Order: sequence, then structure tokens, then C-alpha cells
Amino acid sequence: MKVFRRLPPADERRPCALTIGNFDGVHLGHQAVLARLVANARERDLPACVLTFEPHPREYFAQSHASASPSATKDAAAPTVPMRILTERDKLDALADCGIDHVCIAHFNASLAAMTAEDFIAGVLQEGLQARYLLIGDDFRFGARRRGDFDMLSAHAANHAFTLERMTTVAHEGERYSSSAVRRALAAGDLAQARALLGRPYFISGHVIHGRKLGRTLGFPTLNIRVPFDNPAVSGIFIVQVHGLGERPLPAVASLGTRPAVESQGKLLLEVHVFDFNASVYGSLVRVEFLERLREERHYDNLDLLVEQIQLDARAARDHFGI
Repeated sequence: MKVFRRLPPADERRPCALTIGNFDGVHLGHQAVLARLVANARERDLPACVLTFEPHPREYFAQSHASASPSATKDAAAPTVPMRILTERDKLDALADCGIDHVCIAHFNASLAAMTAEDFIAGVLQEGLQARYLLIGDDFRFGARRRGDFDMLSAHAANHAFTLERMTTVAHEGERYSSSAVRRALAAGDLAQARALLGRPYFISGHVIHGRKLGRTLGFPTLNIRVPFDNPAVSGIFIVQVHGLGERPLPAVASLGTRPAVESQGKLLLEVHVFDFNASVYGSLVRVEFLERLREERHYDNLDLLVEQIQLDARAARDHFGI
């Protein structure tokens, strides 16, 4: 899969089959859209392309609102920043697994936010991406003030040689598959529901980095994995298993958060204590699969109380795995 950090340069532009969205989670609803896209791309002998955005448009507007208004945090109308489900690495891997050939990650900034719907169609869809087939969801809106919709695209499609298709909402047992539903499940610690919506276990992957080595001092050495955003959809203490350190996943207990027990303003970090494992694996790429949430993060008045709680968490995780 080829990834463009902008629109493809002129000498690499080729007609494509296209869909547009943030695709955070790449849940079962997304997967249905992507399967439809790939099928149509193959019928037309076109690459299947996804246009997505970074940051999430809602994140951009929330930050812009906060910058413009010092009292924005008290403003009930202020846009909210969506919690992140997947890292960019995991999202791109999931898109590749769905058969996507090209991904264009557009930088969502003031210029893009102000672009008219008509300019978006002409400059991005037609000239920049050369869409010949376009698949959108039934709630897709675009352009400044969200003026663009299916009817506008339909009028342009009739005159500009791209085929337009709208895909209706994908639901199961009356519930719509959506990134918001995945976020709610993860925030509540309902990993079974998140798995049902995603069609796979929830996980975060990343490279093992050096930490403060405090866990080793406390008797619980950890693999440290940086989470590349500030607002994850999950936080707390979890039973997990770690892929990438051997032929089988390894049982572990993990903390995802800002570590209030040891730092007043800690950076977001995923810390994983793998049971009965002491090899040096700095730089290794691992995937941490979340199985069950044990509790929320909390502050402790001293390290002795922290160690006591870690021992309880580790015991609960060991009991889960029967070790």
C-alpha cells in the first residue's frame, strides 16, 4: 500500500476509485465500505484509494475554537475533541488488510477548512486524486460550513465523468457501527463490545522505548510504548497479551495513562509488565492486545501503597491466564 502525506504529485496521479473519511477504528462498518470500494476498484481496473485527514477535523476545530476564545472550556457550544481509537500505524495496517492500494493523508488546516465545496470537488477529487468512482457514506458532508453533500456531488458526477455511489449505514441488531460507538465501549472498559464493533480485539502497537526504569526498581519491569496522541479512547489498568516477542502472545498486565501515582504531570505512556520475561527488547515492534480492564488509574500517597496495588493487579492478571 502506498501512502501519500499530501495529494499525489502530478507525475504520480492516476485515475482511482475513492472513498473519504477519517476511518478511526476501521470498524465493521468501515470494513463494509472498504470492501465495496475494493470490489468496484477491481471491476474498473483502478487502484482503491482512501482520502483521510490529520488531525481529525473535529480536533482542528476544537483547537481553533480554544485559541480564539480563552473561555472556550466553559462554552457549551465548543467543539469536542474525539478520543483516538487507533494510532496512525495501526490504522494504515488495517486499511492495507482491507485491500486498499493508496492512502492520501490530507493535512487538515485553515486552508482546507475554508475551502468551498466546489473547490474541493474540482481541486481535490478531480484534479488531485482523479476520482473515477466515488463511494461515500449516507451522512458525508464536506467543504466550508459543510455545504457539500450527496446532491452536490451527484450534480457534478453527471457532468464530470466520475461514478458516484452512496452506501447506507451498516448496522447489526439495530445498532449502527460507528467510531463513536467504539469510543463509548472503550471508555467504559467494555472490551467485548469494542471487539464486536471492530471485528477484532482492540490493540495498540508501537516500538519499545526506554523509560525511567521505575518499574524495575519496584520489582515490576515494564515495556514502555509511546502513544502518539493525548486523548486515547482507553485508559486504566488492563489484562493484556503481547504479540511480537515470540511465537505466541505473552501474558501481561498493563497501564495506559499519565501515571498519576508517580508523576503529577506525566506524559501518556503504555507500560506493560510481561510475566516471567526479562529479555532486553528495546526497539522491538510489539502489539498489545487488551483483554480486560481491571480498574482506573489513581494516585497513591507513597510507593509502598502503589506496589501493593500492582501486586493485586498482577495477581488478577495471572489468575485470568491461569499462571
